[in-house]
Amino acid sequence: DKPVTGVATYNVYPPKAGLYFNKVQCFCFEEQRLLAGEEVDMPVFFYLDPEIYDDDQLQGLGSVTLSYTFFDTGEEEDDDVEEDE
Repeated sequence: DKPVTGVATYNVYPPKAGLYFNKVQCFCFEEQRLLAGEEVDMPVFFYLDPEIYDDDQLQGLGSVTLSYTFFDTGEEEDDDVEEDE
């Protein structure tokens, strides 16, 4: 119901695959501002290092899951703060 400003952190599963996960560009590099009810695309460009295929502990790996958690920073911008007159 109100704008929110926050940051995102990511998680890679299985954790061992995270050693080979490389982000090139991500919305999570910067604080994000979302208006109430706003829908946005938040692009992520990444690649898995080909050395992942040489890791004996990841042989047979069928998928890698990337997830994000968005944290409200609690910061308000000037246009959101009502001033008492």
